[in-house]
Amino acid sequence: MLISPAYAQSAPGGALGGLEAFLPLILIFVIFYFLLIRPQQRRMKEHKAMLSAVRRGDKVVTNGGLIGTVVKVINEQELSLEIAENVKVRVMRDMIGNVLSKTEPVPGEASNDTVDPAAPKDAPASRLKGFFGGKK
Repeated sequence: MLISPAYAQSAPGGALGGLEAFLPLILIFVIFYFLLIRPQQRRMKEHKAMLSAVRRGDKVVTNGGLIGTVVKVINEQELSLEIAENVKVRVMRDMIGNVLSKTEPVPGEASNDTVDPAAPKDAPASRLKGFFGGKK
């Protein structure tokens, strides 16, 4: 007989335990959380706060690229934008991508948002400043 029988050999030193086997997966999840999930949640929170602070007179950019001025806040979900002289469109509030310039609050009206007087009015906020820890 040319083929010898094979016998099972035991693993030297023992196999990895339960927690040791999942340690690389846990480490990958922690890295994903700090590099992807947490920054995305922070951006979503900032965008939601920006959308709730939009009011009449603000100059905004929609996700479709239209630039207009908020003429009227119809309800909590809809805005009326003037994109050209006497051309008004209704836009969902969630479709606002960026606020280019804020208007000054009406005297006597309570407002929880603050406007930096040193910031230029027509300059769009840099998204990289918020990513690297600077103020928007």
